[in-house]
Amino acid sequence: MNNLIKILIVEDDMIIAANLSVQLTSLGYEVTGIIPRGEEAILHIRGQSPHILLMDINLKGSLNGVETVKIIQKEKNIPIIYLTANSDDATFEKAKETQPKAFITKPFNKLSLQRTIALVVEQLKDITETYQYLPQVEVLNDRIFVRHNGRMEKLLLDEILYIEADRNYCVLITSKVKRILTCTLKVMEEKLPNATFVRVHRSYIINLSKLDVLADRHVEIGRKVIPIGKSQKIILMQRIHTI
Repeated sequence: MNNLIKILIVEDDMIIAANLSVQLTSLGYEVTGIIPRGEEAILHIRGQSPHILLMDINLKGSLNGVETVKIIQKEKNIPIIYLTANSDDATFEKAKETQPKAFITKPFNKLSLQRTIALVVEQLKDITETYQYLPQVEVLNDRIFVRHNGRMEKLLLDEILYIEADRNYCVLITSKVKRILTCTLKVMEEKLPNATFVRVHRSYIINLSKLDVLADRHVEIGRKVIPIGKSQKIILMQRIHTI
């Protein structure tokens, strides 16, 4: 399974980061990047979706490691392993609030790194195998239940603004939360009531009741500009005229 596991290293000491990368690669893992700043890590994770995040707890810059993780966890459910040297008790307690899978003390050795990553990978594998048998999305009348942090969370259909495709996943957007769904946009299209929800692009389903602007080539919901696909435009106009 190692060759399927992608790991992002967020560490501002480039010597430590390079050493980590070499060790992880030699163990058969794929390093998606070596990043020194929290802001860059947030952008990287949105684009690359690594399976595990190695995060320096005392990251320099405008965001430290814990603050960076808290922002990431609002959008992604990703296992965290903190890298730490001599953290004070207050920082350690804040780090614990983000429920990391492990802490690796610097300077680290290869055996410690190998065992820690292997344990997290096993947990990740168990979660993945369990999720294959659990429903990820259930739609009932005026509400949808989505799996989040191991439980089914209720959202009213009227709260949904739009749903965006992210490869084999979807991102469900409301005015308050984002939820990553482990299903395709096509699955969501089949589950949602077509009287309210319409696919306007290969990557987007929108809630017609939340539509703010209808232009020739795009729609707007809030401040989000969403393109209209050529093949979906006729269907969109038909649905609008039947509201």
